[in-house]
Amino acid sequence: LTPAVHHFEHRLFLFALDLDEVPALAGRLALFSSGRPNLYSFRDGDYLPLGEPAHLPAAPAVPVRPGAGLRERVAAYAASQGVDIAGGRILLVTLPRVFGYLFNPVSFYFCLDRSGAPAAAIAEVTNTFREMKPFFLRPDPADAARGVFHLRVPTHFYVSPFSDVDVAFDFHLRLPADRLAVHIDDYAGERRTLTSTLTGDRRALTSGRLAWFTFKYPALTLRVISLIHWHALRL
Repeated sequence: LTPAVHHFEHRLFLFALDLDEVPALAGRLALFSSGRPNLYSFRDGDYLPLGEPAHLPAAPAVPVRPGAGLRERVAAYAASQGVDIAGGRILLVTLPRVFGYLFNPVSFYFCLDRSGAPAAAIAEVTNTFREMKPFFLRPDPADAARGVFHLRVPTHFYVSPFSDVDVAFDFHLRLPADRLAVHIDDYAGERRTLTSTLTGDRRALTSGRLAWFTFKYPALTLRVISLIHWHALRL
């Protein structure tokens, strides 16, 4: 919105993965694997690398045991924020590796407690230097039952040469059901400088649909990083 007006809209698809179901999915889908190469591959170590300050600048120190899996790291991070999600469901909305290449500007974890109630969300932001920073969101008291999460917080994190490191992110997330609804604004003081939305319809994850989406959206992660630099060049 400022100092120059610039607008774009692009189509893509994302995976919404229940972390407990990843091994079963990898066994069922021909084009998707967990922990080994494939057209689409999911690796625990690509996400939330707690205890690695080179990848998580300014992130809180969270003790985790060596070799902890992603589910355990997410639960440990939530516990460090005073939220117990042990035994609950964790849904990760992300792009896995495509042809071995990984880049996610932001991934979202939606966490339910043991009773199935929305408990927390995490927005894991990654810049083009592969530095990551997680932002922890609690349910919005005004709409917690429907899985609405809200957080406005200074980033203290380098995201873009067009944004100061002390710009504030204003997150509005909704627990995915039939649709995904994510809205993130940037604020410099009380002035909104950028607005971004991520919306889409839910589709079942099948081998046939994954093959069709691969044809429809080829080399997706490479396309995302290329478009980031293309728009930066235009600006």
